[in-house]
Amino acid sequence: MSYGISLDMGTSGTRAHAVDLSNGKILSTSVTECHPLPGANIMDHLTFCINVGTELAHDIVMDTVNKVIKTLDIDLKKVEKVSICGNPIQLSLFQGIPIDDLAFAGENAHKARGIKNQARNAGVFSAVDVGMDLPDGTELYVPPAIRHEIGADALAMMYKSGFLDQKKNCLVTDYGTNAEMALKVGDEIYTGSAAAGPAMEGQSIKCGMLAGPGAISDLEYDFSWKCMVLDEEITPQPGDNCDFGLNLITEEGPMHGKAKGITGTGVIAAVAAALDGNLWKKGKLQTDDGMMHFQDGIYIDSHDISEACKAIGAIRAGHFTLLEHAGIKFDEMNIMYMAGASGTYVDAVKAREVGLIPPSCKEVYQWGNTSLAMATDILTKPELLDELQVIADGIRANHVMFASDKTFEQIYMQELAHWDEGMGMDMYNNNNKIYGIQELPKVHGTPNVHRMVIRDIPDLGARGLRIVHDIGTNLVGKMDGCTGCKKCEHECPEHALTVMPDKTIVVKTKNCLGTACYRCQFICPEKVYKFDTLRLEN
Repeated sequence: MSYGISLDMGTSGTRAHAVDLSNGKILSTSVTECHPLPGANIMDHLTFCINVGTELAHDIVMDTVNKVIKTLDIDLKKVEKVSICGNPIQLSLFQGIPIDDLAFAGENAHKARGIKNQARNAGVFSAVDVGMDLPDGTELYVPPAIRHEIGADALAMMYKSGFLDQKKNCLVTDYGTNAEMALKVGDEIYTGSAAAGPAMEGQSIKCGMLAGPGAISDLEYDFSWKCMVLDEEITPQPGDNCDFGLNLITEEGPMHGKAKGITGTGVIAAVAAALDGNLWKKGKLQTDDGMMHFQDGIYIDSHDISEACKAIGAIRAGHFTLLEHAGIKFDEMNIMYMAGASGTYVDAVKAREVGLIPPSCKEVYQWGNTSLAMATDILTKPELLDELQVIADGIRANHVMFASDKTFEQIYMQELAHWDEGMGMDMYNNNNKIYGIQELPKVHGTPNVHRMVIRDIPDLGARGLRIVHDIGTNLVGKMDGCTGCKKCEHECPEHALTVMPDKTIVVKTKNCLGTACYRCQFICPEKVYKFDTLRLEN
């Protein structure tokens, strides 16, 4: 028997299938609970790589990949093919490709720094050469990026969802940390990527976690709000009923005692519940203690809701921007495709109510992890790489850089005012009119929701799912002038840092928030702590 391994390198973690190459059947699945690099989003990973070097970042990523594939319950000596999918930054880190052209946007910035653009086209490489612990001769299949931050994972959501074959105007979005999206109008495709932030994946949320066993993934209304908790097969099951106004458990359910945290879709459901109960006003939860309490001690607070609202605002601003660039109105856009774990588990009706789906959408299709699915397809159909390259080449002309787009800037500023300062929709739309931007229609009716899969990874294989906790490595270093006061250790919000008796600093990469934090460096009374001087533990 010969095996193949398909990989999805995501901003929030790594997912892998073991595949029987003789019949294409998935045998087993392994996933990580987070990313091995410091940071909670793609910009943190990019900055870490720039600061410490591509080689170090690549080594940390490959250490995790090798740990993941060892848990797939197959004989790795019989692996002949590997296929991988992900965004350009993650695939570049995996392959050890320089990421300077991704870090610094614009032709002038590239010229000033002597940066060479990387092609990132489809290709067949050596899995051993990139650092995988596999036999010599194992082939590595890498699909193409479209451009800059729109990568193979975005191509996967278009290809696997049916978006490319749709004749009517439609949108597709991968609801994650780096929310890739595309609008199809006739034969024209417009792409963009909104930095939604880690809240969509359940990160930077106090009780947050990725979609996995024990995660509260949704709330269903049944006289009170019922928690839906993912079981061992990552399938939502009923948990306890909650009254958020009174912060009471009104009834225990079958999943009582089994909740471990709340994932991004659960937080979105909480936003919808807070709006429904008039519990969210001007950036604050209006409960007695400023929290919404779920089952088993899980809760969210005003900061968590605010983080989710920023993600909603970024995604809605992205949708707005693509529609404006294409010159069509919301009422002309009625079909939505949702991809990724958040796009799978979120209640599409609630998603439309809070703004994750345009209010005009009447047909909603929810797909799972299209990135891993496409990587698996490539294993048994390597010629698909050529087809994907043709598709990628054909849609490069209509990419919108949200970071420098005036429409995106205007809408996102209004989103922040709406969620955190209580700006009403009348003023929101009046401001749009002043800037020549269309109005945001009100939500009306109920969309037809088509759940195409029951979980984000539909087929776990006969040998089942494994969650890999032992990922990441340690960064270590000594600082000249360090007194061993341990203020850096005590300041770390994720308990990722330890000061050893000999004053060696040890940081667990998977727990560290990296460049988004640096509290350890800022608190140093001697000003000698330099995070970027830490190096990989031998």
